[in-house]
Amino acid sequence: MALAQEDLLQIQQLIEQSMSTRPEAAFANVRYELDIRERIVRVEEELKHQRELMLQSFEISNKRFEEMRIDMNKRFEEMRIDMNKRFEQVDKRFEQVDKRFEQVDKRFEQVDKRFEQVEKHFEQVDKRFEQVEKHFEQVDKRFEQVEKHFEQINNHLTIITNRMDRFMFWSLGLTVSAVIAIVKLT
Repeated sequence: MALAQEDLLQIQQLIEQSMSTRPEAAFANVRYELDIRERIVRVEEELKHQRELMLQSFEISNKRFEEMRIDMNKRFEEMRIDMNKRFEQVDKRFEQVDKRFEQVDKRFEQVDKRFEQVEKHFEQVDKRFEQVEKHFEQVDKRFEQVEKHFEQINNHLTIITNRMDRFMFWSLGLTVSAVIAIVKLT
């Protein structure tokens, strides 16, 4: 059931009469509205205060972040300086190690030279041994020659001894024959 325009106007008039006869209801709405506005003002003030606190907190956080950034930059700079010093020390150590390697290389070169000298000395010793060996071979040949000579002398002495033995037998035989002939003749 749809209400006609006249019905609506009549309802409105009744409400207005009822409201006018009861003024406290009208004041209640005003009081309620004032209360709500007062609450809205308080909420707005609280929100404003909260926003100020938040801005202050953000500002403090920004300051802390800035201080932390500055502190971290200082730390990083100190660490960079420290690392650079360490790298320089490591570079110096590497240079020292390089120098030591160069010294070791020089020592190896000296040792190589010494080995070459020793090798040359051994070659000279080998030559001397070869010379001594040749000399021994010559001495062996001389001993062989002396031995042959002694054999020849021994052969000659044997021949001479045999001749002397024959001579002795002949001399003894002649002497004994002469003595027998002299004894018989006398």
